[in-house]
Amino acid sequence: MPFALGGGYALWVYGSPEPEHDVDLVVPADGVPAAVDSLSAAGFEIERPPEDWLFKAYLDGELVDVLHKLSGVEVDQALIDSATEIELLGVRIPVLPPTPIAIAKLISLSEHYCDFGAILPVFRAVREQLDWPALAAASEGHPFAEAFLFLLQRLDVAPSP
Repeated sequence: MPFALGGGYALWVYGSPEPEHDVDLVVPADGVPAAVDSLSAAGFEIERPPEDWLFKAYLDGELVDVLHKLSGVEVDQALIDSATEIELLGVRIPVLPPTPIAIAKLISLSEHYCDFGAILPVFRAVREQLDWPALAAASEGHPFAEAFLFLLQRLDVAPSP
């Protein structure tokens, strides 16, 4: 089953602050049924929330979000293939690179959730590893993402255009 570590824990691998909640895994959109079957067979309780871009898997009170869309775009094999296998706490696991995760965080900013203070330390910690032109391109037309990138430029976290 192709998968990769994503979200806050993937960024933690690259140096950002450790997240305080769930683990995010990403799977190709066409691999969701196999992922559900695999995790169910391993004893996870599966929950299908109303959001159409993930399912939740619980084991012993711990939560794993399994995402098959990032920022509304289906996860494909190319994204999974971009992951680098890294030893993490004694386990080798494919970890997504920081840029696609940062893009997903940027695009998720909206009038319903726009906490720059929560994501500023994350972007600052991984700034040398981000593809800034790709972030700028992905943010075009998303006012909250554009505003956050502007703030990062003013704070000398991101390069000026």
